[in-house]
Amino acid sequence: MATQVTPIEMIEKLISFDTVSRNSNLDLIDYVADYLAEYGVKSQKIFNDEGTKANLLATVGPDVEGGIVLSGHTDVVPVDGQPWDTDPFTVVEKDGKLYGRGTSDMKSFSAIALSLVPEMLEKGIKKPIHFALSYDEEIGCLGSPRMIEEFVKQDKKPRAVVVGEPTMMDIVTAHKGIVGLKTKIVGKEAHSSLVEDGVSAVMTGARLVSFIADMMAENKEKADQNSAYAPSPGYTTLHVGVMNGGTAMNIISRECEFVWDIRYVSEDNPQDFIDRFNAYCENELLPAMKAVDPECSISTEVISSTPALAPEKEGEAEMLCKSITGKNDTLAVSYAAEAGQFQEAGFSTVICGPGSIGIAHQPNEYIELSQVKASEQFIHKLIDELAK
Repeated sequence: MATQVTPIEMIEKLISFDTVSRNSNLDLIDYVADYLAEYGVKSQKIFNDEGTKANLLATVGPDVEGGIVLSGHTDVVPVDGQPWDTDPFTVVEKDGKLYGRGTSDMKSFSAIALSLVPEMLEKGIKKPIHFALSYDEEIGCLGSPRMIEEFVKQDKKPRAVVVGEPTMMDIVTAHKGIVGLKTKIVGKEAHSSLVEDGVSAVMTGARLVSFIADMMAENKEKADQNSAYAPSPGYTTLHVGVMNGGTAMNIISRECEFVWDIRYVSEDNPQDFIDRFNAYCENELLPAMKAVDPECSISTEVISSTPALAPEKEGEAEMLCKSITGKNDTLAVSYAAEAGQFQEAGFSTVICGPGSIGIAHQPNEYIELSQVKASEQFIHKLIDELAK
């Protein structure tokens, strides 16, 4: 007999898997695949190159066009160093909230939908609901492209894609794109008392970080004060997150490396900022560096790229979610998700899910029970829509 679980029980189960991005997600994926198999629902695992992680694609209902994709990532951000009051991987209910890593971002959305698979089958939906569970979203939406590619191959174009990132069940029709980059500077070591004999990689890196900050300041200066992204920055932001370099205080540093990102609004082209950065390196910094030592260099590589989600004029996904939620307004958000990747593949896409992004990645992350109920009602109405 198939296992019947409530939405909260499924949330508890998915949270119990420690799927921090550095870890494998296969235990969670295997659990979901086995759960779906109990109801006769077949699923497909799409692995990473190492075979340590997998996406999961599964279809409930007839295998035809016109279905709805419910997309969610299975990985969560680390809890290291955060002052949690409870075990992050054990759901604790208190004061109308469920606490645990991933409750808001974003296992609850997938858990609620999975718990309602029996209802999907009982009501005999005439168009399918596709579950699309991905890995490594938190480190650059790395898993979803393989999953989307496989979905495209199957040639069963969906009516809409709903990505369940936390929006408090509001409808998000735009998110920023993100490009992640790594820059490495090679200078020339020397004693710090002989500054003209060396080239400081760290000090060169500092100038580059300052240049990146200047580009962002320009964007802020010309930003639309009525941007749909408000109160989040309504302009393309550039940020350096990690910087390492140098050996000792009295050694001119030979190497420096930093990672940075460009979070861009859909109207901007991130390559424009990369080109400006590279031109600054080539024209302003490298000539003087190479005059000291021809082996000096500055190299930058793109390590991740997620396209922006742009509003669709009368998009099918937007219209569907408006009809289900009864909401007429839409929002834009400054974070990135796999929604832009689905849209790039030709699928009408929005973001709409339970919980608050303001609580995501925080210690004592939680989701309000009222949001669980709201998401549950959303899926109930979606099932009824597909059963017509």
